[in-house]
Amino acid sequence: MKIICIGRNYADHAKELNNPVPEFPVVFLKPETALLPKNNPFYIPEFTNDVHYEVELVVRINRVGKHIGEQHAHKYFDEIGVGIDFTARDVQQRCKQAGLPWEIGKAFDHSAPVSNKFLKISELSDKDNINFHLTRNGQTVQTGYSRDMIFNFSKIIAYVSTYFTLKIGDLIFTGTPAGVVPIAIGDQLDAFVENQRLLRVNVR
Repeated sequence: MKIICIGRNYADHAKELNNPVPEFPVVFLKPETALLPKNNPFYIPEFTNDVHYEVELVVRINRVGKHIGEQHAHKYFDEIGVGIDFTARDVQQRCKQAGLPWEIGKAFDHSAPVSNKFLKISELSDKDNINFHLTRNGQTVQTGYSRDMIFNFSKIIAYVSTYFTLKIGDLIFTGTPAGVVPIAIGDQLDAFVENQRLLRVNVR
């Protein structure tokens, strides 16, 4: 199982970090060790002083595919979940400034909590515009709509499958909207899809 992540997929988020809006999907990977075990807290790593939350819709692949055409991509998933892409922004920036890969700022242990429950897309009120949001200590801090993605689910799957064979159970983080800021010890993060809370993470 692999975790494929799409960066800068919402124009407002790219702008808030002073990044250009991409012409092609920005792709990076996280290992399986980035998953956070069920009900475990997230401990801020000792190597960073600037961890940001990034709430994202997560697609779970349900069949094996390679070189998937965009028109067929919808056949490769039928559920949607939610996840948080924790980012050590200071580590990422240091790597970017040196012209180096920045996985150590994105793919560290437990940096990708994912909901245990996934929702059937066919049962959502508007499958073409899925809404999701994140609360921090009860206050909404990020809100997103799938129609605002620069690259939609089908484009992402088609693009990614050009380079990687997709397998059953693979997870694709599809990008975060604007509103990312650093977390703090004691924070409680709750992630929702269509107003259903699917994920809770306590920060320690």
